[in-house]
Amino acid sequence: MKFIHFADAHLDSPFLGLSFLPSNSFTKIHRAPNDSLTKIVDLAVKEQVDLVLIAGDTFDSPRPNPSSQLFFAHEIERLIEAKIQVVMIFGNHDHMEKKDLLVSDSPYFKLLGDREQIETITRRTKGGFDYDVTGFSYLNNHITNDLVTDFPVKSSNYTFGIMHAQEKSGSGGQNVYAPFNLSELKELNYNYMALGHIHLRQVLSQAPLIVYSGNIQGRHINEMGAKGCYLGEINEQTFQTQIRFIQTGPITWQQAAIKITEPISQIDLQSKILLNLTPKETTYYSLKITGAEFLNDQERELVEDSEFWQMISHKLDFDSQLVDVRFAVSSRLKIAENDQAYFKKAQEEVFTEDQILRLCKDWAQKDSFATELAQNSQFLNEVRQLAEVELNSKLKGN
Repeated sequence: MKFIHFADAHLDSPFLGLSFLPSNSFTKIHRAPNDSLTKIVDLAVKEQVDLVLIAGDTFDSPRPNPSSQLFFAHEIERLIEAKIQVVMIFGNHDHMEKKDLLVSDSPYFKLLGDREQIETITRRTKGGFDYDVTGFSYLNNHITNDLVTDFPVKSSNYTFGIMHAQEKSGSGGQNVYAPFNLSELKELNYNYMALGHIHLRQVLSQAPLIVYSGNIQGRHINEMGAKGCYLGEINEQTFQTQIRFIQTGPITWQQAAIKITEPISQIDLQSKILLNLTPKETTYYSLKITGAEFLNDQERELVEDSEFWQMISHKLDFDSQLVDVRFAVSSRLKIAENDQAYFKKAQEEVFTEDQILRLCKDWAQKDSFATELAQNSQFLNEVRQLAEVELNSKLKGN
């Protein structure tokens, strides 16, 4: 038996912060999730898989626009025509009612666990191999209960579990996406647990297999690397399962870095940047400049300008783009010894996570993406680094 596991397509994602891109590049990134899904369906048909598991957040909102709904329905119809079973659940982004989906249940399509009810179905492949699938769909954007405790005992069939969920963390306020303990999932001993919600592709357990497929297309620089789906093959006698990742996302996000150790001219800075951006496929770059204390105000203003990014992008292969620049210092602030203690104390008070979150509170309430950023440790670290660059520059008199 062959199967595909994917999640977090986020069709019709807005791709915030990229409006400066040329129209053809913006259209390409806006279409990228659709193109990735089409490649997944192409793969399923080519490989003649028996089952496609869709582990939530197919749409970016519970009210997807008609074009996204129609596109998804068309792709599912292609799978049905190829007599490929499809089992889908809703996630926290597309917490819809079953009646609002433009695909109806049929012998080859099943929306599993409607209205947050745990449901099990049994299906048979064309070759006569029986398997079970157990899971649930979101009806609300938050599920605070651990639903794993209500999952049924595994039958003698090969058993898939499917969830859009997150491991429990120490903070109770974050446990709102069907929180689970990894030990609980292992104890279920399902043959394959297909997970969605976390956009980083990862295998939590090899025996039994518990897998996040990641999202099918990175949406910003914090979602770096190849994106796509897992293709699995099951030995029907031993139930041993092999999986391999297949890249389908047409655009890759990547971070590049340069280091400056002394003052540099604008033309040399441009050359240094281009030497470090060498795409082998369509790539959207975030550039980290370490040693930014050696840049003066005019140089920092230049490399922060999206028009400068576009000038660099025109020189890159595969329609790649420079879409983000971040600064970091490579040396500590040199201030008078008697001021060191005061500066250290101020730094500790200002750069605490609680203080930054308080400053971000009003901004973070404006939309869900801003809220995610305000809770992202990598983003908060970038804020600290940028503040340190500014302090270096001011105290050095640049």
